[in-house]
Amino acid sequence: MLMGPRALVFGVLVGLVCCDGTVTGIGRVPREPETPLPPAPVETAAQPSEGSEPSQPPDEPERIRAKHLLVMHIGSRAAPRSVKRTREEARMRAQEALDRIKQGEDFDKIVALYTDEPGGAARNGDLGKFTRDSMVKPFSDAAFALDVGQVSTVIETPFGFHVIKRTE
Repeated sequence: MLMGPRALVFGVLVGLVCCDGTVTGIGRVPREPETPLPPAPVETAAQPSEGSEPSQPPDEPERIRAKHLLVMHIGSRAAPRSVKRTREEARMRAQEALDRIKQGEDFDKIVALYTDEPGGAARNGDLGKFTRDSMVKPFSDAAFALDVGQVSTVIETPFGFHVIKRTE
């Protein structure tokens, strides 16, 4: 009986030879050739691939301006500890603010009464000009869908419930 490291190597090599004479082990069994993959399509920034969506519709402005009010709840992203209302209470409060706006009350006045956004009341909810990708998707989708002067429905984002007015 063989002993030592040579015997171990010999035993392993013998164990890798199959009865039909082929050597087994990692990468040693002959396989049928695989079908080569087609070349990857090449895309350039000037020519997006067919079926891909542009970052913004061609007739959509790159930047818009809007005002908003934000009603936060426990669990809203960035909500201060002073916010104690539930999600449903926040939704109802935002709807109440929207109803008052629809009845003809001044948007800026309603922002001052309802918004939880830090500094929002002092700015009358004005966000300045912004691009679609600078806001969370539900907010941007709603804001960019508005016509100038139009007010949104109540929009929920991770920050709470918004009422948005597009100003430019």
